[in-house]
Amino acid sequence: MNTKSYFFQSFAIVALAFVAFIGFKQILPDKIFPDSKVDSKNVLIDSLLLESVANDSLALKGGNVSENEKKEAGEKITFNASEGIEFPSETFENYKGYQYLISFYDKLYELEKNPQAKVRIAYYGDSMTDGDLIVQDVRSNYQERFGGSGVGFVPITSESAASRASVKSTYSKNWKTQSYLNVKNPASPFGVNGHVFFANNKANTTWVQYEAGLNKYATTLENPTLFYGRSTRKGNVNFIIGKDTLRKSLVPGNLVNTLKVTSGSIKSFKANFINSDSIPIYGFNFDNGSGVHVDNFSQRGNSGLPISMFNANVMQGFNNNLKYDLIILHYGTNVLNYGTKNYSWYEKGMTKVVNKIKESFPGVSVLIISTADKSTKYNMEMKSDSAVVPLMKSQKRYALDTESGFVNLYTLMGGDGSMVKWVDESPAKANKDYTHFNQRGAKAIGKLLYDQLNKGYEQYKVLRENRSTDVNKRKTVRKTNTDSVSVTKDSVDE
Repeated sequence: MNTKSYFFQSFAIVALAFVAFIGFKQILPDKIFPDSKVDSKNVLIDSLLLESVANDSLALKGGNVSENEKKEAGEKITFNASEGIEFPSETFENYKGYQYLISFYDKLYELEKNPQAKVRIAYYGDSMTDGDLIVQDVRSNYQERFGGSGVGFVPITSESAASRASVKSTYSKNWKTQSYLNVKNPASPFGVNGHVFFANNKANTTWVQYEAGLNKYATTLENPTLFYGRSTRKGNVNFIIGKDTLRKSLVPGNLVNTLKVTSGSIKSFKANFINSDSIPIYGFNFDNGSGVHVDNFSQRGNSGLPISMFNANVMQGFNNNLKYDLIILHYGTNVLNYGTKNYSWYEKGMTKVVNKIKESFPGVSVLIISTADKSTKYNMEMKSDSAVVPLMKSQKRYALDTESGFVNLYTLMGGDGSMVKWVDESPAKANKDYTHFNQRGAKAIGKLLYDQLNKGYEQYKVLRENRSTDVNKRKTVRKTNTDSVSVTKDSVDE
């Protein structure tokens, strides 16, 4: 090959690569191409989201409103009765899906009648719930009304450990962490929080330490219990509580194993893992055994799609211990702004996620929380991003298709232009990125979410009581008819 043709071939390859890069960049999130001032170590986007966007990039260019969306806008949604309870019909526009939360409401009703009962919620989210924001307020509202204390399940390591006030945790730097955000084939299955941790004792002791936070219902660590996975080798862990050291063995025979640190309440403890390098460690659970408990499974950069990688058998192992009644999926922040307003690809992916959840946690209710409002600069003015409403409607569609409850967070916080108001008002309730809530705003959002769920619960109680009244009426009618037949028969005999 002569030098000239080789040069032009090389130039053509470089040019095509450049064009491909520019084209692909348009459909990838800005966070992947950060400014020089951004610390790239903290930039997280889940791998499944990138693959979905890349695979569907050609189909996403249309951006037109789908025919299904047009039809659903005026379509009446009716429900089939569940255990004799049927919520009023809805439209797509106002869809909340309380009908599909009946099993969760059943458990709340049982708890209200018996304070020793227990209700558990898993709250999966992205950076919106980082540091236990929003979730801690949902938790507090439920525990205020129904009882319960403790922060629930807490991972070994976390990006938000330093900023979380509801529980304080520190840990050694020699933990090996694998996350469902960027690892497809972990050394051991992911835990219920989407992570798996391994101790590395080659040089120094691997440890984690927890201390109770200052939240009203989390001032102590309740019944601390370690969750760990299966391994062919045993290990040990030393729990240091004050001046005492408890030496215990790890026997990793099951897919999911538990080890209680101590019964009752303590303020803090440290766990040193000894000769346990091969054992998958998942985290610790803290709850007092009654009332409502809410686990925060937040992960920055998450679209929700990685949940589809859960091992259903492992999740059922967690569920045998934790017994979930409601699973909340709160995503959207990392899905906006992909050069499209057609989120059918995300709809399909999240439908698989909800189906995986229902396989993993049989009988559980599922609640979808939509994207919040997000503002972008248009002609030098901050306005609601044009992709927010299309994504919200897509989330509503897969909630409806999967028979899940739905919270329209966009309209709940005020709808069009609301994020600008939340940022600009004094005192501000959201950050200057016009995307995330600050602590004050997160508390307000947590109350709004709780209020909508509770509104559904109050309606459920009325429907349940009406059902009981109807049953009693039917019993009375049957008894009256039976008595009449008996009287008639007696008359004939006479």
